[in-house]
Amino acid sequence: QVQLVQSGGGLVQVGGSLRLSCVASGFDFRTIVMAWYRRTPGQERELVARIFPNSITYYVESVKGRFTISRDNAENTMYLQMDNLEPEDTAAYYCTAFLPTGTRWGQGTQVTVSN
Repeated sequence: QVQLVQSGGGLVQVGGSLRLSCVASGFDFRTIVMAWYRRTPGQERELVARIFPNSITYYVESVKGRFTISRDNAENTMYLQMDNLEPEDTAAYYCTAFLPTGTRWGQGTQVTVSN
C-alpha cells in the first residue's frame, strides 16, 4: 500500500525557517520523481519543487535561493528545507509521488508565516 506521511510545518515568523519531511512506503522510492506542492484557499495547487531519482532539482521562481528540496533514498524520505520564509509562503504543503500508476499525495501540512 502506497503511503506518504508528512511531518513538520507549523507557525513561524517572517524570516524564519521550517523543514518538512515526507516518509514514503509501498513503492520503490529510489526510482520515483518526487515533489512538493502547496495550495492556498481558493487557489490551484502550485508546484514548489521537484526532485528526480538522481537528485536533480527544480524550483518555482518564487522560492529559488530560499527553499531546498532533498531526498534520502536509504530512508525513503524527502525533505523541504524552507528558509527566509515570507507571508506569501503560507499554504498547505503536499508531498507528491509520480508513480507509473498515478500521482499520489501526502496528507498535507499547514505552514503559516506571520508578520
